[in-house]
Amino acid sequence: MKIIQGIEAVAPPFPQSVLSIGNFDGVHRAHQQLLAQAGLFAANTGGPVVVLTFEPHPLVVVRPEKAPPRLSPAQEKLRYLAEAGADVVVVARSDHALLDLEAEAFIHEVIRERFNPTHIVEGPSFGFGKGRKGNPELLRDVAAGFGCEVHIVDPVTLQVTEGETLLVSSSLIRGLIIQGKVHRAALCLGRPYTLVGTVGEGVRRGRTIGFPTANLEVEDQLIPADGVYAGRSIVRDTLHLSAISIGSAPTFGEGDRQVEAYLLDFDGDLYGEPLRLEFDRLLRPQRTYDSPEALIDQIRRDVQAVRRLLGTGVPDTPSAEAQA
Repeated sequence: MKIIQGIEAVAPPFPQSVLSIGNFDGVHRAHQQLLAQAGLFAANTGGPVVVLTFEPHPLVVVRPEKAPPRLSPAQEKLRYLAEAGADVVVVARSDHALLDLEAEAFIHEVIRERFNPTHIVEGPSFGFGKGRKGNPELLRDVAAGFGCEVHIVDPVTLQVTEGETLLVSSSLIRGLIIQGKVHRAALCLGRPYTLVGTVGEGVRRGRTIGFPTANLEVEDQLIPADGVYAGRSIVRDTLHLSAISIGSAPTFGEGDRQVEAYLLDFDGDLYGEPLRLEFDRLLRPQRTYDSPEALIDQIRRDVQAVRRLLGTGVPDTPSAEAQA
């Protein structure tokens, strides 16, 4: 996949390109469906599937208090876009010069002059231009003037229980993660929710109780609700079953909120190493134990639960607590 930094670097236009525009935070199932449809059109035109995305999120510039926490850091988003079928990704710099363009000016000065696509593929809630006043109907009307077809793809819905469906969106996924419902978030993402970062120095308390943990330093990503999760750690291209704890270690007195992973059957020093944590499901909420010994007993049960749920590759049904 080719990556182009900045709209100004796009020249000349891509011949016969199929374009999709958006933030693509998380590159979830609805985004994947857009790019799959774009790929079908591109197979007919012989041109590339081109994604125009924005860094940072436009709200960081125009309304920073409303800017959502990220599901995927910039590099992760690029990786997910490649996996979803993008041939070229143009990363536009979110600034007032771009974001203040009126909708029709955005179509002519950005879409037509820089990309000149034969097809544009978007979802029904697509908005663009200053104040997101542009909509799919306007885009279709104006784009027809330069021979471009606009296709609106139906939203993705998932039926998770009898009578309950989820309309997949980045905002829905954020809400699920904030509640600790990482299993449902994974259904919407099409893969486990994953935190990425570097292993930093902790207080080394886990080592003293027999369960040394890797403390993940997360810079720009939404952290799930406090609790203990079953998941997997990926370090040095190797996957390890893991019990992941998020919280402030209340048994030892309130401290800073941390993301810690106990890697099962691993022995080594990870300080300074890049680490990926994949969340499978919530095992239990955080709580304060009467003694370190009581906590140790609970951690043993947590580790057994991780082995039971993930060790065979055939996950059990999540507990009612995990689904709540």
